[in-house]
This record gives sequence, structure tokens and C-alpha cells, in this order.
Amino acid sequence: MHADRTSTTRFPVPVDAALRAAGWQPGRWDIKQAEFWADTLRDHTSPAGHRHAVFPAAVEAWAEFGGLHIAPAGPGRQIAPAALHLDPLHGLHLARTLGDLGRALDTAVCPLGEETDTRSLLAIDTEGRVYTLDHTGDWYLGPDIDHALSALVAGIEPVRLTAG
Repeated sequence: MHADRTSTTRFPVPVDAALRAAGWQPGRWDIKQAEFWADTLRDHTSPAGHRHAVFPAAVEAWAEFGGLHIAPAGPGRQIAPAALHLDPLHGLHLARTLGDLGRALDTAVCPLGEETDTRSLLAIDTEGRVYTLDHTGDWYLGPDIDHALSALVAGIEPVRLTAG
């Protein structure tokens, strides 16, 4: 009986609850909004000529989770849980920063949203791995959007990216 309850959800129960409270549900897919964001990012060039990379992993994450304001309830496991706004336009003016991170990681990186309390930028790479960038450095949140959202909402400390 206990296994049935846990096997029906893709996320840990508190994470699932926070996502559903924000308006997410299994099968959510707003490809029109995701394509709008993709076009907006593709069309943007920084004054120094930097451009955004846009790729399927980012578009898929936006289609499923884009636009959500996620406000976790309760204390975090290791750190405070993060309030999130999943809108890639928070990273519109950070094409150079994301390009630099992508080169360092030997991939392309695209904005995903932000941690609203700290203004940390959430980003995703071509393989679907998720990162957060803030004034203290760059952090790895997980191998995919599910792990990243679970870590952020549950207050699990991310892993700092280091050179080399």
C-alpha cells in the first residue's frame, strides 16, 4: 500500500505539492510559450555581440515548467528552500556569462529562470543538466530538471563548480 502512494509521483511529495500549488501538473506542455521564449532569446544580441544558445533540452523544460512561480513550504534539508520563477527571460542580458559557462563546461547553456530571493540565475545545458549562477560562483543542481527542482525545493545544498 505504501509503495503505491510513492510510485504515483515523479517528485518527492513536498516537491510535487509545491509544483502543483504553482500550477504544474503531469502532462503540462505549453509549447507556444516555450517557442516565444526561444525566439526572444535567439533574437537578442548583447551590445558586445554575444548571443544565446537555444536547444531542445531548454525548450522542453520551458514547455513543462515555464512561467511557474514555485514557493516551497517548510524548512529545507540543508539550506533554505528556494523560491523560483521559471522564466528564461531573467537571463536575457546574460548571454556572455552563459556563453562563458558553456565554454568552461564544453557544452551550451541557456537560461531557465531565477531564484527570486537571491536573484541567482538558473540555467540548463544541452544534456539537460541544471546549474545556478550567483555572486558567489557557479553551482551544479543535478543531471536533469527533476533533480534540480527537487534539490531547490527541498533545500539540498548544490555542488560548487570548480575550474579544472
